[in-house]
Amino acid sequence: MNRYNKNCINSKLTIKIVILFMICTFTFFGITTTAYAGTIRDNITSEERIESGDNLSGALGPLEFTLNTGEDNGTLSSTLQILLVLTVITLAPSILIMVTSFTRTIIVLHFVRSALGTQSTPPNQVLIGLALFLTLFIMSPVFMKINTEAIQPLSAGEITKEEAFEAGTGPLRTFMLEQTEVKDLRLFMDIAGISKVETVDDIPLTVIIPSFIISELRTAFIIGFLIYIPFIIIDMVVASTLMSMGMMMLPPTMISMPFKILLFIVADGWNLIIGEVVKTFY
Repeated sequence: MNRYNKNCINSKLTIKIVILFMICTFTFFGITTTAYAGTIRDNITSEERIESGDNLSGALGPLEFTLNTGEDNGTLSSTLQILLVLTVITLAPSILIMVTSFTRTIIVLHFVRSALGTQSTPPNQVLIGLALFLTLFIMSPVFMKINTEAIQPLSAGEITKEEAFEAGTGPLRTFMLEQTEVKDLRLFMDIAGISKVETVDDIPLTVIIPSFIISELRTAFIIGFLIYIPFIIIDMVVASTLMSMGMMMLPPTMISMPFKILLFIVADGWNLIIGEVVKTFY
């Protein structure tokens, strides 16, 4: 009897759900049809008013829109300029990362975290934020020089865009060449087929930028190797001690991590490492 009552209740509930679904469906189609009919009526009315020469500004209410395609000024040139600007905006983060001190800084911070063995502490957001602010600190003289020699004169209309680009890339070229090793620069000059240059200004940016990136990677890995040495010594001492005590099943990293953190705190590691990394750019 109870099972029969449950089946009746379930059947009634199912019927109610189906009826409710049908009502919602019919209501939705009714609203859609009405809106579509209103849209068609408005379009027909607008077309009739256009044919009769009426002004449609009132149909849009208080808002007025003006679209200038620039046909008189050359549509192709304007379109290409917009495409170029969008491309530069898209690549701007990568460009800023590659031509500044960000690459060396973030790699060194990653080596510090790996040497400590703390896995995800500090988290990536903290490391990237710290690297960004250190980059702003290191690159502030270069950015100020770019602002003074390129951005402000361009805003005042004193120089053209081409002259602003040349003036703005000058400080970046100087910064990158100071941090680039000669053998890396020579490598890309040989690949590009540039045998001899009279002055540094004759070296194109397409050669300077990859040479600078390779030099930054080499320098960052050298610093990372030096950071790893004291922590590896602690791992070796802890592993040898556990082995002599017969605790072969105990992971050495679990015991060595507190000692590495203690050594890092006692030596004031963050102050020491970040200070030395910043000094490598001066």
